[in-house]
Amino acid sequence: MNEQALLRYSRQLLLSNFDVNGQLSLSNKRAVIVGAGGLGNIAATYLVGAGVGSLVLIDDDCVDLSNLPRQVLYSEADIDQPKVLAAQAQLQVRNPSVEIIPIQARLNAENVSQYLADADVILDCCDNFDTRRLVHRWAQQHQCPLVSGAAIRWEGQLVTFRYDQTLSPCYECLYPDLSDQQLSCNVNGIIGPVVGTIGVQQALVALKLLSGTGQVKHGVLQLFDGLGGDWRSMRLSQDPDCPNCRVEKS
Repeated sequence: MNEQALLRYSRQLLLSNFDVNGQLSLSNKRAVIVGAGGLGNIAATYLVGAGVGSLVLIDDDCVDLSNLPRQVLYSEADIDQPKVLAAQAQLQVRNPSVEIIPIQARLNAENVSQYLADADVILDCCDNFDTRRLVHRWAQQHQCPLVSGAAIRWEGQLVTFRYDQTLSPCYECLYPDLSDQQLSCNVNGIIGPVVGTIGVQQALVALKLLSGTGQVKHGVLQLFDGLGGDWRSMRLSQDPDCPNCRVEKS
């Protein structure tokens, strides 16, 4: 680490269980964020600020006026621009030393391995159930840790799957029949700080995984009530009828 890096990350380096070793580990790792909306904006900002080695942003959407209350990397000047390119421009200014790779595409069965292959951690920040299922199945198959976040109305949730350590339970044990309508802010509405709260937590978990600092549990669902300001958590169990785990066992 050079003198500039020591100064930039000095407050992190003061943490006894993070210090130089954690920073060096983080700076050699790649995070992939699927979805450059509200969750992805916040998570990317903190990962880049902390000095992750490289960050891949995957999204096929463009900035819309209705995005601006919660997608903090964008401004009115970015409307109709690809989200990943607008986000890259802002993030690169914040930390020029981080490699930021924008991918303007929607993940599908043909390109998922190409875009996720080098990930040390994946952050699921999307609002499309088909994409979520694809990403979670890929992460499980390739034993890549995955940090999944979601926010709708006044509610948020966070769950981490340590697929690098265990194969059960999986995302589809939790949500076997989730639909895109249930995930959509366009239909259900959303308040910005709830998205920010979950995005911050996703970044925190990813930083712990990438730096080797602290404990991250597999399959513990954390639920946030934005109106009440309360968190509650529950440990997931494997669903014997899960369409994904059933295939994995056979």
